[in-house]
Amino acid sequence: MTSYLTLARDATAEVEVKRSRFLCTLRRVDDEDAARAVVAELRAQHWDARHHCSAFVIGPRSELQRSSDDGEPAGTAGAPMLEVLRGAGVSDVAAVVTRWFGGTLLGAGGLVRAYGDAVRGALVEAGTRRRVLLTELALVVGHTDAGRIESELRTRGVEVLDVEYAATVRLLLGSTDPTVVEAHVAALTSGTGTVERVGERWV
Repeated sequence: MTSYLTLARDATAEVEVKRSRFLCTLRRVDDEDAARAVVAELRAQHWDARHHCSAFVIGPRSELQRSSDDGEPAGTAGAPMLEVLRGAGVSDVAAVVTRWFGGTLLGAGGLVRAYGDAVRGALVEAGTRRRVLLTELALVVGHTDAGRIESELRTRGVEVLDVEYAATVRLLLGSTDPTVVEAHVAALTSGTGTVERVGERWV
């Protein structure tokens, strides 16, 4: 697994069914604690709502998946919300649907549709962005050459993740194909520059 989809931005969307309001909030999250913090935040913010149902998918392989009906009949809220997230193929996402009861019971089918539709609407607003696993490479160069080499590498599509200035300049580069970066560096430094593979990073 070297790439996956996540949200392009946080988003909200609301649907109304027989005077019940369903407000979906979508947030990017890095772990389960962050997802649960979103639920707690919305529960405090919308204290007057009856339910705060949630679903989240976390990890490059969507390895962590959770859902909660928060008092709605079992399987009518969290599960359909989670199914919408799975269907969209997104991860590192927390979805919370806050419901204000409108006085009319919607039945199991009506609840499943309303919670699912709220998440679908928010996903349209959020859009998606691809996260890619890059190999991190460190290149140490002199101050006189640093600007030119950094600019040339960017022009050639190499991701410059960080630049550290000291007695020399250390460029932290990222690429899905480290051998290509190594070839660019060799060409730009007439064979004097070498890169060191130092790790991996999702960007």
